[in-house]
Amino acid sequence: MGADSSDMTTIGAGGEPEASDSLRTFGAMVQALREHTGLSREELADTIGYSKHMVASVELGRRLPDTTLVQGVDRALGNTGALVRAAQHLGRQPGLAAWFRKWARLEATAITLYTYECRMIPGLLQTEAYLRAMAVDQLPPMDDRQIEERWAARAARQRLLHERPHTAFGFILEEQLFVRSTGGAGVTRGLIDHVLEISELRNVEIQVMPLVQASHSGLAGPMQLLETPEAKWFAYNEGQESGLLITDPKVVSVLQRRYARMRSQALTMRDSVGLLKRMRGDL
Repeated sequence: MGADSSDMTTIGAGGEPEASDSLRTFGAMVQALREHTGLSREELADTIGYSKHMVASVELGRRLPDTTLVQGVDRALGNTGALVRAAQHLGRQPGLAAWFRKWARLEATAITLYTYECRMIPGLLQTEAYLRAMAVDQLPPMDDRQIEERWAARAARQRLLHERPHTAFGFILEEQLFVRSTGGAGVTRGLIDHVLEISELRNVEIQVMPLVQASHSGLAGPMQLLETPEAKWFAYNEGQESGLLITDPKVVSVLQRRYARMRSQALTMRDSVGLLKRMRGDL
């Protein structure tokens, strides 16, 4: 189901993220040091260049902080290195693939996130029924607890689409992902309805790459690209039981150009919505 099928947070009964013990502990450390220093959340946020909401989410243990945020907070609250060392243990949680941890941290605060996928619907767009359908063929087999944890984590990650309205999300999805009808017609109808609903968000662009396409710049495989608040770009490629975080600007530039070309090759957003609605009606 991909390394991005899980995260470190779970969903409580009210639908809010329920923090893991390590995230709560780290957040409590940040809050205690901030109060000891005499800074408000807003003052700390201004100092490190993040929003007050982000600082609050970290202190409450609801958000995995990225490296830049941790380093900034550490400098602002005494520059002891204690928070930097403590943050190294946050990624050691069950359910999050080791090769995905660094990308997950970058994703949490990205201001631009582009995804091209040809294998499965990306985690940020999946439904619970779709995830459970994929779990049937997961090897080694998963138990009920693992499946529940994966969906809870997926739902937590999907909050990014709504909680970060100033982040630009772009998705290019192969038509075959819907034609395959993973889980059957009912699951696919629900999936298409969900994707159509997400496509209505102002910060989300969804394009479909036609099944028959004479020119395609993404044949080398899926990719993800993101831009950090510091205007730095990174890329991520994932395979079976492995993932590669790409930091080389030259390589990232090549992937950016490929993604840009694919945007011109895929259907427009309007035509993509039309195709999905027709596919929905045919099921």
